[in-house]
Amino acid sequence: MELDELVRLTLAEDVGPADLTTEACVSEASQGRARLYAKEPLVLSGHRAAAEVFRQLGCAYTVVVPDGGDAGPDDTVAWVDGPLRGLLTGERAALNFLMRLSGVATHTRAAVSRAPGLKLVDTRKTTPCLRRLEKAAVRHGGAGNHRFGLFDGVMIKDNHIVAAGGIRAAVARVRAAAHPLLRVEVEVESIAELHDAIAAGADDVLLDNMDDATLAEAVRVAAGRVRLEVSGGITPERLPVLRALQVDRVSMGGLIHRARWVDLSMRILPA
Repeated sequence: MELDELVRLTLAEDVGPADLTTEACVSEASQGRARLYAKEPLVLSGHRAAAEVFRQLGCAYTVVVPDGGDAGPDDTVAWVDGPLRGLLTGERAALNFLMRLSGVATHTRAAVSRAPGLKLVDTRKTTPCLRRLEKAAVRHGGAGNHRFGLFDGVMIKDNHIVAAGGIRAAVARVRAAAHPLLRVEVEVESIAELHDAIAAGADDVLLDNMDDATLAEAVRVAAGRVRLEVSGGITPERLPVLRALQVDRVSMGGLIHRARWVDLSMRILPA
């Protein structure tokens, strides 16, 4: 979904026919300025969405701390100038975007810091219609993105394998149908399935929900013939162990779905 449409729907949900309180309290001609500021240590993300909220309400948005930057309690992260009605009506929608997305960026930064040098990526476990923004927040936190959707990468998962009649059959069908430059990734749950995926000609193998001993054996078996990705219930505490196992990358849906909102606020400056 395009950002302008997402924000339009967000404002329609929140404002409905009218912002009753603001229209009663503030004249249409009144102008003002507002300060957006952090209330705890955080990594910023979401300025584009917040700016679009205020743009649609006739206000100008000036970034102070950029996406990916650090802010602490009472640090100003942005200024907003324009009609007072627009500032007041857009406050909650803009802060919701900033608090959610900065939460993802902050959580991601903390995870990345546990295992420097480990290639850490997100997954498709995202909030519906917020995927583009949440994946940007992961980048702002210092990790990378897995495929965006079903259209830009091939991953043969457990249910594909069942539906196709096995790993070899699934890989063969994908090879026949997909663009030859696309890498083919296969999800496996055992060392036996890893052997099958390598024999079938997979480029990448996702090792799903394996314990550390099994992962070490998978690295030995693969011996560099395929790129190995680890996934399934990964926690930040486990990342140093996975780095030591020398897997190629770790995909962690929790970068997004386990992130808590962080606290930011907005204050209108006195006239």
